[in-house]
Amino acid sequence: MVTVFLLSPASCAGTRAQMLLKSQTSALTARLANGGAPLGEVFTFMSSLYFRGKLAYANRFGRAFVITPGRGLLPADILIRVEDLRQMATVPVDESIPAFRDPLLRDAGALAQRLDAGDRVVLLGSVATDKYVGPLLEIFGERLLFPTTFAGRGDMSRGGLLLRCARTGTPLECVPVRGAARHGPKPPKLPRLK
Repeated sequence: MVTVFLLSPASCAGTRAQMLLKSQTSALTARLANGGAPLGEVFTFMSSLYFRGKLAYANRFGRAFVITPGRGLLPADILIRVEDLRQMATVPVDESIPAFRDPLLRDAGALAQRLDAGDRVVLLGSVATDKYVGPLLEIFGERLLFPTTFAGRGDMSRGGLLLRCARTGTPLECVPVRGAARHGPKPPKLPRLK
């Protein structure tokens, strides 16, 4: 059984993305301009703790694919360049926008055809909004799962939790997105690490 993790996108039009594109001193910017840098590393820079947690967790327990604006699902280790990041910054993460929705549906459909019956698809991202949940449910239906503890938890808390689970080798309980409580009360803060 294989678990495929779908990582929600980082903002490619946000402040940190613009910092990365305009930097004259960043080693990551230099790599983006000269041959490329891994998508997961670029999105980790732009989204910080949350994306770092998603990526570490996905790499520990399965295979990671990233939901990208206008590019569909891409492996986290694929190299992207400055032009790729600039193009992604022009596409809003919104299921009503064909430039976002159509590539996501295309790649999710291709992935669904390659999965065996026992394989799992786990969304590591917010399920409280339909920005990408709608298209993924169209393709994966009941196979689309998410960690139950995500409901009500903020991005930073999710990122910290995922990093802890990746370090300890403790997988989270996952349930189907369809029919699940996608909103919930805010859970207690994570205890401080010793």
